[in-house]
Amino acid sequence: MNKAELVDAIASNAKLTKADAGRALDATIESIHKALKKGDRIGLVGFGSFSVTKRAARIGRNPQTGKEIKIAAKKVVKFKAGADLSGSVNKGK
Repeated sequence: MNKAELVDAIASNAKLTKADAGRALDATIESIHKALKKGDRIGLVGFGSFSVTKRAARIGRNPQTGKEIKIAAKKVVKFKAGADLSGSVNKGK
């Protein structure tokens, strides 16, 4: 599902226009970006949680040459699925 398909689904499920659904989705994504940039954790009960963690610097290897390279430390976004989401995905097994 891409963004346009998601906007269509939101519009039909919430009985909104596509324009309103698009603005709502954009506002949600922007709010998530701002919160994560500040280092906050975002928990959506039943869906999951987003958080920022630090990844330490490490030594990697260039796959083409085999030469060792330094990989800088950085912050990464992690998502952990909630129980409801995991359950609904695995229910079809």
